[in-house]
Amino acid sequence: MDLLALADFNLVARHGGFGRAARVAGRPKATLSRRVGELEAALDLRLFERGGRNLKLTEEGRALFVRTSALLTELDEAATAIASGGGTPRGRLRISAPLLFSQTAMGKLVAGFALKFPEVRVEVTRDDRLVDPVEEGYDLVIRVNPALDERMIGRIVLRDRLVAVAPPGLARPKDGAVVPAVVRGDGDRGGSWDLATPEGRLKIAVEPVLRLSSLVMVRDAVRAGAGVARLPVSLVGRDLRDGRLAHWGDVDGPEIALWALYPSRRLLSVRVSAFLDHLKAAFPTGAPEELADYAEMS
Repeated sequence: MDLLALADFNLVARHGGFGRAARVAGRPKATLSRRVGELEAALDLRLFERGGRNLKLTEEGRALFVRTSALLTELDEAATAIASGGGTPRGRLRISAPLLFSQTAMGKLVAGFALKFPEVRVEVTRDDRLVDPVEEGYDLVIRVNPALDERMIGRIVLRDRLVAVAPPGLARPKDGAVVPAVVRGDGDRGGSWDLATPEGRLKIAVEPVLRLSSLVMVRDAVRAGAGVARLPVSLVGRDLRDGRLAHWGDVDGPEIALWALYPSRRLLSVRVSAFLDHLKAAFPTGAPEELADYAEMS
């Protein structure tokens, strides 16, 4: 495929017509029209509807524009960065992050990043669902324990673990005792929890008394005395140190890892690279206590 013809197609699609694209680029309208025509012939596809006053993309043309515009931008950024000896981050940076991390850290993180790189326009979407960064136009996706995907490259930003916490006035029970619990959503039906304590293994039976949709609400309900809960250290580390919550034990289960991911088939843009460095500076060791401290710092 002719990259120059593809770039001209993107130029015309972005500006909605050959005339406007020609004026912006300072190039002859006839040249742009010819180049787009050559691309259509090479692909054996009609990319624009040419009737009426406004030029409209066909369904195939819209799909080609969505798939190639970001890639062409990255190629241009790579060439500019090499020519300038590294380049200054600029342009739009779209990030998808999970609910809890967004609530506890993203506002402060992106504010610091924007002050450091004022030519970058950051957009953050809070979403726990799996997203397709290529199809949905994200530069960076932050996820907890993501499934293996050969299309994605990434690194671990933070590691975490679950602990059982309770109001300070509620004594840790003996093995097999039933205690009131605050749980997230409908998935946790109660049953029993296996805990590792300084005194050894402990199994407690739990009876859900509150079902809440976010871990922040769960933590606040435990603070208020509603019952016990399983929560990440990053969310309750300061509460445990300050005595607002009591530590009953560590919860058995796999490690929790927060990953920053980007599409493997894209060149790593200067913007994404700079934000990854910003994350590393904020959480140098990746320990859960770092996120707890970061969220509490004024």
